[in-house]
Amino acid sequence: MRTVRMRMLAVLLAAVAGATTAAAPAQAAPKFTMTVLASGLANPWEIVRGPDAHLWTTEKFTGRITRVSLADGTKKTAVTIPDVVATRGGPQDGLLGMALHPDLLRGASTNPYVYVSYTYDADPATDTLLRRQKIVRYTYDKATELLSSPLELISGMPVTIDHLSGRLVIGPDKKIYYSIGDGGKNQYTLYCEPIMAQALPTAAQVAARNWNTYQGKILRLNLDGTIPLDNPVINGVRSHVYTYGHRNAQGLTFGPTGLLYASEQGPKSDDELNLIVPGGNYGWPHVVGRRDNLEYTYANWSAAPNCASLEYSDFTIPASVPQRTETSFFDLRYVEPMRSLFPATPGQNFQDPKCVVDGIAIYPICWPTIAASSAEVYTSTAVPGWWNSVLIPSLKYGTIYRVPLGLTGLIAGEPELLFKTVNRYRDTAISTDGRTIYVATDGTSIATDLNGLPTADLANPGSILAFTLA
Repeated sequence: MRTVRMRMLAVLLAAVAGATTAAAPAQAAPKFTMTVLASGLANPWEIVRGPDAHLWTTEKFTGRITRVSLADGTKKTAVTIPDVVATRGGPQDGLLGMALHPDLLRGASTNPYVYVSYTYDADPATDTLLRRQKIVRYTYDKATELLSSPLELISGMPVTIDHLSGRLVIGPDKKIYYSIGDGGKNQYTLYCEPIMAQALPTAAQVAARNWNTYQGKILRLNLDGTIPLDNPVINGVRSHVYTYGHRNAQGLTFGPTGLLYASEQGPKSDDELNLIVPGGNYGWPHVVGRRDNLEYTYANWSAAPNCASLEYSDFTIPASVPQRTETSFFDLRYVEPMRSLFPATPGQNFQDPKCVVDGIAIYPICWPTIAASSAEVYTSTAVPGWWNSVLIPSLKYGTIYRVPLGLTGLIAGEPELLFKTVNRYRDTAISTDGRTIYVATDGTSIATDLNGLPTADLANPGSILAFTLA
């Protein structure tokens, strides 16, 4: 693990210093054809290519784990999780991340396991919903094609209805990596609740299994849910916390050299692609994108003495709300993003009138963010020039952003936009031969049409699209 950390740190220092790797010679743009592999899914959130010629899919609203045949798109329910709590509409709770054990269905495997994360009611005996998040391991029966025997690995993790993140991957070190968002605090209906992304657990909290400071973090867990002995010690405490200072990291993916990347949603600008370094502080809520004081100031509504009497606004900050510039923040653990997708321009108009539809202002759809919803590294050579690229789907624009990386894992070129449709792209998976990119789409909410205007009329809601190299 020490060798991996040193390699990560070396790459990070080179990236921060502005090092780049020369891009490959220009290639003719590859052509893809699109088909609909499957439809009628209840907001597919995670799609994972299994070793059984199926895409394993979590359906956020229903708590179903569905296996979709890559041959003909037929669907088989592996399990419906009964205690999943999912709020319809805009909220982000429900059945979220999933990872298959690397040994699943491979030979005489003794690890037939599938790991999932979801929201549940931690106090079902009362009428008040106490929403929390857990990670559960299920056992897969090859004969019946069903999942059973749930085993809780960790529970009681704090969540709200917003910014859950919830992405779950198993690393090459056979550890679970899991992202938890900041809960959407300090904004909208939660504007008087403080962001906990910079808060770190105490030794007493860890001993008591009190995970209240885990929001705005990326966690690292053993496969049984315990704390790895080689996790970073931060402020004198070793916990599940691997990195902190995150807003809404909905993408986690490992590259071919073992480096871990995360895509993260910004507020009005600066979605980020980050290289994840053990113990790193990624700046939120003090910094968005790079620490440059451009179009972002941290307005801490929750610290206003009269917060409850204030009316929240994205644009007008009352005098009683404390504000801090980005450059006033300093931490030796601070890590700059590899790439911003995309920064605001000086004097950015965050109230563009084209985003007022039928008298309703839908300004966020016009802000310079893409609503990055996942991340996956493309490691095939099937598409010329694509090897070692990060594919980042966009909820707002129904596109995939391909960010090329060099041999060392650094940014090696500008993002390329792919596969535009009028949809909200949630997650991707890649075929074994690298010739097909599968994209899961949300079933509801707002995207942009072909003219860049807000629309709720999605072309392929609740579907899995297949983009195949022609």
